[in-house]
Amino acid sequence: MDPNASPHSTGTDGTVRGEGTGNGNGLALFVLASCQLMVVLDITIVNIALPHIQTALHFSTESLSWVVNAYTLTFGGLLLLGGRTGDILGRKRVFVSGVLLFGLASLLGGLAQSSGQLMAARALQGVGGAIASPTALALITTTFREGPARNRAFGVFAAVSAGGGAIGLLMGGLLVEWLNWRWVLFVNVPIALVIGVMARRVLHESERHPGHFDLAGALLGTGGMVALVYGFIRASQDGWSDPGTLGSFGAAVVLLTLFVLNERRSPQPITPLHMFADRNRAGTYGIMLFLACAIFGMFFFLTLFVQDVLGFSPLRAGLAFLPVSVMVALTATATSRLLPRFGPKPFMVTGALCCAAGLSWLTRIDVHSTYPGNILGPIIVFAAGMGMQFVSLTLTALSNVPERESGAASGLLNSMQQVGGSLGLSILVTVFGTASRNEAKDQALPFLRASTPEQKAFFLRTHQFPKPWSDLVLTSGVSAAFVAAAAFTLVGALIAVLVIRVRASDLERFKGNHTPAGVPGESPG
Repeated sequence: MDPNASPHSTGTDGTVRGEGTGNGNGLALFVLASCQLMVVLDITIVNIALPHIQTALHFSTESLSWVVNAYTLTFGGLLLLGGRTGDILGRKRVFVSGVLLFGLASLLGGLAQSSGQLMAARALQGVGGAIASPTALALITTTFREGPARNRAFGVFAAVSAGGGAIGLLMGGLLVEWLNWRWVLFVNVPIALVIGVMARRVLHESERHPGHFDLAGALLGTGGMVALVYGFIRASQDGWSDPGTLGSFGAAVVLLTLFVLNERRSPQPITPLHMFADRNRAGTYGIMLFLACAIFGMFFFLTLFVQDVLGFSPLRAGLAFLPVSVMVALTATATSRLLPRFGPKPFMVTGALCCAAGLSWLTRIDVHSTYPGNILGPIIVFAAGMGMQFVSLTLTALSNVPERESGAASGLLNSMQQVGGSLGLSILVTVFGTASRNEAKDQALPFLRASTPEQKAFFLRTHQFPKPWSDLVLTSGVSAAFVAAAAFTLVGALIAVLVIRVRASDLERFKGNHTPAGVPGESPG
């Protein structure tokens, strides 16, 4: 056992003997949830600043998605390695290291003077997040016993994971409005320092498990996903027959095939394929993949729409997403309380259908839409589905997982979310690009007939339509992207209906009545 581990906090299996109550565990949960909030909101806190970043560092609309994808791809691609690192080296020290690296990368990103520097810093942020996030989730499994205490902890963690995106938009709006876009990155620096200091004081070190790092698996998996995402984004800009597009997809197939072969042969793979042998866990991973595809796209495109078409300021755009955080918190809390009684499947199915309904509603937006009439209702329905989904998926994916593999299990769930978000956003950007180009062709003749000489000069200089034609083009692409996003959530609902099967023993475990062999029972409290 690690010499830094608390002697009264862990048993022979490395499980922390916490009861889930009291100031110690409350502070631990605060630290872990704060880290997850910082990591998750960083995806969307940058979204609100995208129009300003685009102007300052000269991004195109399609390439602008790399500000998000540079972070999420390294985050998702290295999450499993991060979880494995915590298992081997000790989760507390790995958690602190990841948080501090995240803060350093945020500082470098805020100082970036070019698009390349910004994307490099965002990728480094992803590395820090990949180290910190899975160890945070694994530390919950070793701090809170299976049952009501862990359910409540996962409810908080899931609410932060789901609602952090909307909180990031609000914070981003405040920072861009009052300061400038660089502060959406600088703000992480003091937060990371505080979390790092508190973590050293309130978290107990976990037991180390011997093993080795599957670096080949991490590099092949991450490289394959980067090639796949780049292929979709390249297709949106240069077409499906472009040699660069075809080459990217070919490289993705080769790298991902080598990744699977490596994982099957490795004695300690970064992706433990036996995790997929459990029907419910495999279904959960699939649902999370498709849910993330929709979530990332919703935040990305709706942020552009409310600022570019509705004319919202960054602060007003951030406030527009505040109802999402409120609804996610309410539904996540209710789900964590009701799930032990009804099981996770009803919440997975209902949540996916709510997300699909909200996105389908958003497909009706046009240049005459208003926030109260066309956006508020759909995002509330979508947020309700998010809250139900994140709690039920998190609890199911990590239920009945051996303590020594909790880091890998949590990393795999987080990886599905981040990789799914990156892949989904790249697909939706492709859909957006195709639809907006078609709309631009339809608007060409009306523009030539009705535009002023100044507007024609603007088009010749920038190769982009001025308003109001640019709003028509953007809205057409956004609406088409929401159609595809709704289809993603319907696939998730189908997986929940056909794959997820809740056993009586699962319900007993969620209620805390199931005691694993060799682990003392916990008295209710």
